Amino acid sequence: MRNVVVTGIPRADPAKIGTLAGYGVATVHEALGRTGYLGPGLRPAWPGARTGGNAVTVLSWPGDNLMIHVAVEQCQIGDILVVTTTSPSTDGMFGELFATALAHRGVRGVVINAGVRDVAELRAMGFPAWSAAVSAQGTVKATPGAVNVPITIGGQLIRPGDTILADDDGVLVCPREDLDRAIAASAARADKEATTRAAFLKGELGLDRYGLRERLPGLGITYEEYDGDR
Repeated sequence: MRNVVVTGIPRADPAKIGTLAGYGVATVHEALGRTGYLGPGLRPAWPGARTGGNAVTVLSWPGDNLMIHVAVEQCQIGDILVVTTTSPSTDGMFGELFATALAHRGVRGVVINAGVRDVAELRAMGFPAWSAAVSAQGTVKATPGAVNVPITIGGQLIRPGDTILADDDGVLVCPREDLDRAIAASAARADKEATTRAAFLKGELGLDRYGLRERLPGLGITYEEYDGDR
């Protein structure tokens, strides 16, 4: 691994990212052909947050948050810090003090494939965080890593400057060159869902709306009247 800090990364318009984030991770995931989801292992440290931003990536050693300190300087308004480790770790690598420094720089949240701590404080200050664990276990600041290099989380490639979306449903990465397409596809998906929601409110069944009823016989599903216990 090269111990490098890459500067001057490309970034998308934060306003466009905000538009995409407004659709939510689940809708964008469907709109993009069910791609980009970082998996169920990343959960919000506190519920109700929704955010999106440009990825500033960090590759750290487990139990060592030196490179997060290095990365703070590279963060700008509208960014999201995305951290992974060279091997699995659940140590509490990120907490209130990091969040305070990042919030001052206009960072919109953190996604970390390791542990966070100070959950009550993060919630109180409204700083969004998604992590693989919550842990009071402390860390050291000793081992070099890298900032703004491509990393992978949950089998998904994340490049510096890619769009990151996160909410209660999880975390998603959208390649920066796909942002405009993602906005258009998500808007179409949201319109479709709104039409379906209105139909369901009127009592229409998914069996009929999605054309599933006629498929049931071919799947071997039959209907029978209840005739006592069998």
